[in-house]
Amino acid sequence: NISREMLQQSKILKVIKKNIVKKAIELFQELAEDDETWAKFYEQFSKNIKLGIHEDSTNRKKLADLLRYSTSASGDDQVSLKDYVARMKENQEEIYFITGESKEAVAASAFVERVRARGFEVLYMVDPIDEYCVQQLKEYDGKKLVCVTKEGLALDETEEEKQAFEELKEKTEPLCKLMKEILDQQVEKVIVSQRIVASPCVLVTGEYGWSANMERIMKAQALRDASQAGYMSAKKTLEINASHPIIEALREKATADSSDKTLRDLVFLLFDTALLVSGFSMEEPSTFAGRIHRL
Repeated sequence: NISREMLQQSKILKVIKKNIVKKAIELFQELAEDDETWAKFYEQFSKNIKLGIHEDSTNRKKLADLLRYSTSASGDDQVSLKDYVARMKENQEEIYFITGESKEAVAASAFVERVRARGFEVLYMVDPIDEYCVQQLKEYDGKKLVCVTKEGLALDETEEEKQAFEELKEKTEPLCKLMKEILDQQVEKVIVSQRIVASPCVLVTGEYGWSANMERIMKAQALRDASQAGYMSAKKTLEINASHPIIEALREKATADSSDKTLRDLVFLLFDTALLVSGFSMEEPSTFAGRIHRL
């Protein structure tokens, strides 16, 4: 009579498991040599490989070589992390990625504006399991993986760009304080952004908390733990584009009369649209609709 516990502790079974995994990875690597064959295989079993990265620390590097992602520069093709690193620009130190619901949604996201404007390639991670995968895959080939929707995104700037940014930041500081007072607990802080170009504002999450996409995935869980959501859900930072016409108009309005009710509505409206643009769900859609009707 053999119990399951005895089998789990068996050294022979551990050796068998190790050899099976080793042989399977060798076969995967052989398949990956032919792009067309690998594309068919990857379509069916990519989730299993990503789950392996999440669970198997021993073979994580070998499995990472097998991953394929669409990028901002790959068109309809998918590329490996090895290919991505090979074509990184000289001044690029990190691997940039964004997670989301679909390739179209992340490609149009405000978060990739500045990174793409600099000519850097961005990995599009649109499979829910990618969120769990990148929690374990912190770096590849010595390059850190950086999520463009979170804090900690730093892009090299010239002295002129730094000076121009500091001037804008100083000019917009009173508006940031006012917006934080109006939004209160809805955001942790309001700062001037360096990551957006064409959008007026975005909501950025903490480097170690859930991203907007992860929050959406966790909310969809049937047996989710409400207490976990409390401390893991995103601490939001509202980043504003100080050179955007909307923000410039708000700055003028705040200077003229900071107690204006319309100003309050506009700030909340910007926050609500930033929620949607950044991938969060809106808690009170009726309030949002009411503000639009008033305006």
